[in-house]
Amino acid sequence: MRFTTRPTLQGTFGMVSSTHWLASQSAMAVLEDGGNAYDAAVAAAFVLHVVEPHLNGPAGEVPILLAPAGGEVRVLCGQGVAPAGATVAHYRGLGLGLVPGTGPLAAAVPGAFDAWMLLLRDHGTKSLDDVLKYAIGYAEHGHAPVERVGQTVETVRRLFETEWTSSAEVYLPGGRPPRPGELLRNPALAATWKRLLAETAHAGDREARIEAAREVWRTGFVAEALVRQSGRPTMDTSGERHAGTLTAADLAGWSAAYESPVTYDWNGWTLCKAGPWSQGPVFLQQLALLPCEPSELPARGSADYLHLLIEGCKLVMADREAWYGDAAEVPLAELLSPGYNAGRRALIGPRASLEMRPGSPGGRVPRLSAHATAAGAGSAAVVGEFDALGVGEPTVAKPPTSPVPGEPQVAADGTTRGDTCHLDVVDRWGNMVAATPSGGWLQSNPVVPELGFPLGTRLQMAWLEEGLPNSLTPGRRPRTTLSPSIALREGVPVMAFGTPGGDQQDQWQPHFFLAAALSAPVRGGLDLQGAIDAPNWHNDSFPGSFYPRGMRPGSVTVESRTDPGVVAALRRRGHHVTVGEPWSEGRLCVVARDPRTGILSAAANPRGMQGYAVGR
Repeated sequence: MRFTTRPTLQGTFGMVSSTHWLASQSAMAVLEDGGNAYDAAVAAAFVLHVVEPHLNGPAGEVPILLAPAGGEVRVLCGQGVAPAGATVAHYRGLGLGLVPGTGPLAAAVPGAFDAWMLLLRDHGTKSLDDVLKYAIGYAEHGHAPVERVGQTVETVRRLFETEWTSSAEVYLPGGRPPRPGELLRNPALAATWKRLLAETAHAGDREARIEAAREVWRTGFVAEALVRQSGRPTMDTSGERHAGTLTAADLAGWSAAYESPVTYDWNGWTLCKAGPWSQGPVFLQQLALLPCEPSELPARGSADYLHLLIEGCKLVMADREAWYGDAAEVPLAELLSPGYNAGRRALIGPRASLEMRPGSPGGRVPRLSAHATAAGAGSAAVVGEFDALGVGEPTVAKPPTSPVPGEPQVAADGTTRGDTCHLDVVDRWGNMVAATPSGGWLQSNPVVPELGFPLGTRLQMAWLEEGLPNSLTPGRRPRTTLSPSIALREGVPVMAFGTPGGDQQDQWQPHFFLAAALSAPVRGGLDLQGAIDAPNWHNDSFPGSFYPRGMRPGSVTVESRTDPGVVAALRRRGHHVTVGEPWSEGRLCVVARDPRTGILSAAANPRGMQGYAVGR
């Protein structure tokens, strides 16, 4: 018998996995009430805004992958664009070399709310009241916060007390951070959703009411409050106060939209991801670098196996830096082609590479940012600013001295990072959804007093250099790290999964997928929990996507559960290995459906002590 931290759940009615148990159970309540996977996902998303406010908010963003029963997989893009006034020249004129990591200058057009409304309108069955009542209840009457909410607030206490006083009103009740075992309320957020329901109550049928809610967000009281907040000079990570560029026209002119996924076939599986405005194709490129036959892979968990995946990831991340972004035509067909990847595969040698080595798909000449070219000489030293927590959106809260990723941390100079949520749902009819909500964290911007939530900071991911694929460009999406996944077998959706973790998302997910896809089944199905529990890793050998955009060429961080012999072998190969805590890498969620039997399954990550799967 194989022992795991939790069982892989199995049933036939419905399954939910998310990064917080209250969101999972709220989604399950919707399924029990006759709703489908999309109704459940929307309800869970709004609960996550309340119970994981340090990880996401309504003015953040979300990519959603959906697989309707009997239909084709689609991407619903909830990533807003740069406002019309967000030009490189404007930011350079303010004396900035990077988009700040906090404050209204970093705010893109909020995208999450509109995406969830489109999903509910087009694929759901429930009313606005039905899906919002759970979030309203937790915001109005309170919920018992996880420890990391209070830990995050403590790191920004001084900022909240002296500068972001509207945030202090919500997150320093009685002058102290929220504590476990006490109720945390957000009455302003509850009032916002109640007002939204009241203003749309007489709009007409279910679909008309959802459309009315979208208009209230884009042109009504919500939009007015967001624009006012953007115009308020706010202390940010530059150490100065800046106003943002978001206008009423920016909000009114943007809508979430559907797209086709980018796909790649490997060993009988088809992986579906969002396009190169996300980092989703990074996963697919890593698969393209692997041997075509699984039997040719080194033993899973061996030093040879980790070396192959780490070095392949470095090559792909270099391509991400050179080619991915909404501001350029991305040569995806070439990047995923057999010929291109055969040449790239040949670059993986016996030693760890310390260089950024983007490819030249179709003979094109790659162009990297100044941050990336700083590592061109192959130095193992830290390039640019870098903190001990690692690059990207961290994922499990740790002391500032820890070398492994952690949930949002704020340094003495105000530097802050946020993290992300994830949720997956599959229902009894076979509808499936994977979504990675993020942004609009409590530590990203001051709480909008009239609304109870802050603006986001996704523009920090764009470069203030002209001519790059991810240059800051009005009307274009900043390249995001958010990257949910859906996997098909023989053209049928089988598995929906994803993780928080910024730049680590498409490092942890391939590791999980290979473990699930290639390991011996349990209970007649995929060993989902075992694949999640397996020791994971990440590397920082490329510019981080988040302020201050640091990198550590040659770095690898592994969990201490990794075989010491493997760690020693990696070091002999030239990898700069940091051994982190035993449960510190990854926060995966997953649901699955066996199309042969109709059996549903789910699993959730034990790291972080708040993710849970439920179902029956």
